[in-house]
Amino acid sequence: MSLDDPRTIRLADYQPYSHLVERVELTFRLHPTATRVRAALHMAANPAARAGQDLRLDGEGLRLISCAIDGRAVQPILDATGLTLAVGVLPAQPFVLETEVEIAPEGNTALEGLYMSKGMYCTQCEAEGFRKITYYPDRPDVMARFHVRIESDLPVLLSNGNPVGQGAGWAEWDDPWPKPSYLFALVAGDLRAHPGDFTTMEGRAVSLNIWVRPGDEGRCAWGMEALKASMAWDERVYGRAYDLDVFNIVAVDDFNMGAMENKGLNIFNSKAVLASPETATDDDFARVEAIIAHEYFHNWTGNRITCRDWFQLCLKEGLTVFRDQQFSGDLRSHAVKRIEDVLMLRARQFREDGGPLAHPVRPDSFVEINNFYTATVYEKGAEVIGMLKRLVGDADYARALDLYFDRHDGQAATIEDWLKVFEDTTGRELSQFKRWYTEAGTPRLSVTEDWADGVFTLTFGQVNPPTPGQPQKAAKVIPVAVGLLNPNGDEVVPTMVLEVTEERQSFAFKGLATRPVASILRGFSAPVLLERVVPAAERAFLLAHDTDPFNRWEAGRSLAKEVLARMILDGAAPSADLLDGLRRIAFDEGLDPAFRALALRLPGEDDMAATLHAAGHVPDPARIYAARRALHLALAEHLGPRLPALEEACRVPGAFSPDAAAAGKRALRLASLSLLARLDGGAAARAAYRAADNMTESFGSLAILLDIGAGESELADFAAKWQQDRLVLEKWFAVQVSAAAPDKVADVVRKLTQRADFDWKNPNRFRAVIGALSGNHAGFHHASGEGYALLADWLITLDPKNPQTAARMSTAFESWPRYDADRQAMMRGALQRIMAAPGLSRDLSEMAGRMLG
Repeated sequence: MSLDDPRTIRLADYQPYSHLVERVELTFRLHPTATRVRAALHMAANPAARAGQDLRLDGEGLRLISCAIDGRAVQPILDATGLTLAVGVLPAQPFVLETEVEIAPEGNTALEGLYMSKGMYCTQCEAEGFRKITYYPDRPDVMARFHVRIESDLPVLLSNGNPVGQGAGWAEWDDPWPKPSYLFALVAGDLRAHPGDFTTMEGRAVSLNIWVRPGDEGRCAWGMEALKASMAWDERVYGRAYDLDVFNIVAVDDFNMGAMENKGLNIFNSKAVLASPETATDDDFARVEAIIAHEYFHNWTGNRITCRDWFQLCLKEGLTVFRDQQFSGDLRSHAVKRIEDVLMLRARQFREDGGPLAHPVRPDSFVEINNFYTATVYEKGAEVIGMLKRLVGDADYARALDLYFDRHDGQAATIEDWLKVFEDTTGRELSQFKRWYTEAGTPRLSVTEDWADGVFTLTFGQVNPPTPGQPQKAAKVIPVAVGLLNPNGDEVVPTMVLEVTEERQSFAFKGLATRPVASILRGFSAPVLLERVVPAAERAFLLAHDTDPFNRWEAGRSLAKEVLARMILDGAAPSADLLDGLRRIAFDEGLDPAFRALALRLPGEDDMAATLHAAGHVPDPARIYAARRALHLALAEHLGPRLPALEEACRVPGAFSPDAAAAGKRALRLASLSLLARLDGGAAARAAYRAADNMTESFGSLAILLDIGAGESELADFAAKWQQDRLVLEKWFAVQVSAAAPDKVADVVRKLTQRADFDWKNPNRFRAVIGALSGNHAGFHHASGEGYALLADWLITLDPKNPQTAARMSTAFESWPRYDADRQAMMRGALQRIMAAPGLSRDLSEMAGRMLG
């Protein structure tokens, strides 16, 4: 889609809103098909805006009943996206604008604004959903205090802020803190509370509740524990205390995202908050913990300080992702957390940065803001925060954050405001660093070594490749964490951060007795592609001896990629260096079991396709699939005699606990069972499935059996046991597609989508099947093109009902330039068919148009 499209919104065009909104009073009379919303907006002209403007309010899908200013009826000009009141009818002094509208929550399948989920009323207003509730300046820089009255015969009536009154059929809530409309929330339904309490460092007693549907009460304890841990951590690490009398979380089955940080009333996708040992895996427990932390941390980084406009989305999301990563590392393992975060970054964000959907962390234009809730904004945004912290140091980072909270509390801020607090705190000039926010693409960092007369020199070169709309880029500031080891594995130069600021730059290390082995980009200190020729023997040395856990894992990962590439391209045999190195890690009881499990996880098929493409090869999904399975078998055979003992040693006795130590053992046990299954036909995995008393080992062993083409009886047993549990059944749907052989994936998807319990209008169920289709690399990219056609069919079907989810899932096509001419033609044909669909939403049309270029 061209940037000349008239719907394009540009950062450069930002203007302050014409009016201030001091206070909002809302009354909801709830009805499934005819909810009435009365709004009283206390307004005044904005002295920072251009004088003499008409008053424009956003509104979509609303039936206007009445409109009045200071009690006097007025007739606004209505159109499809809002209403306008001419400047001539606006009082010169502050005034109250009153409107009443009617909406139909029951028919709102887009799940934006006010909608219904299985009899429950709920809202989702970020980014621009509030305009589907009432007429309002639906933009983040308009911040107001909200008072809400809800009228309904449902037993639980919730909104933002503190409860200030309730009676038979009504409740009132008041939020004392100014907020933008995207943070508004309302929930009404027949709900049950899992209560808790917390006393802040300021002595405020806070009532906590997780609200769920009847029957889900037993899955809330972990979420409550995570919430309390998040509140305590934010006080301890950032000095931020909670600021209301209550904090409510509500679990909703129909939700487009993971969760939403509405002030004092967080609304969560059920799968992001509900967890019990019987129904949730260790990954689920960790995800619930992280998402609850993320949404709670938004109370300060997103709510108290929000973003001036949607171009600044990374200001709240990148910072809050970085904070939740810190939290998870503190509670679990920083090394394991860092590896997991980098795996996600490379899988999602690097692919985005290297294709037609590349955009800066702070975009400069968009058509539909929902399409910019991306890995670049979130994950790369967090990486930029991490780099800034490495450059200034822990102490100056803490001082800068204190200044940020003091200076901008209650404001809608920008990236410039954020960087200015660091400049004022540290005296550093950050205009070059700012390029990380304004330029797309993943920098390529090359490094060469020189050793002469006791001086070891590292020379770095950086290339910032062209991306859509940005053909040329200057050098960035790249913090490169480096350590040097001597030949016996001892560290001779501990980790230090080198600042690469030029296109070519050298750093010399003097006074060394012998040539060292360099450990470069420790902790993945910058989101770059490191291009370095390293002999296999040196990678094996780093795999065995590196004192930096990330780079030790990275050495094995890089070696595995090299081995797989040779197997794919030349039919080579697996490398003994790799197999020996992984064997040492697998059985090293001094290492964290979670780290050992990650080390045994081979690079994924999509990862290998990206690696081959970056090296100038055209990836063949079928050959990648075959080579990866062959390497897995070779690793199993290499470790084989000791695998039963490893599996036995990793059994966790006693009652289930989701703590990091127990979860790490279970992860290593499942890794050993996966290898054993290649040797014993799945006998050990079957035994584990039968004996499992928790979902981690039950579901994990089932997935292992399906992966080797077995497990039919276990699959049927799993379905019979969990057919009434909506969240567990989604695992059953997804694993069948994920584990299907490449030539069977399309048939499996068709079979599953014909089931009566495949509710394609529910985002979780849709993602479980159609999302798993695009995640099965060899199956989605099967030479027949069936995977492409199936995904296109389903996106066209979903788009009229839920354009947001359809648009986000369309990104499966973004990697089309990697592949051979036939696959490229089929993927482009699928995108063109999507573009030709009648009535296509602007969400999906923008995404398909950008991918087509």
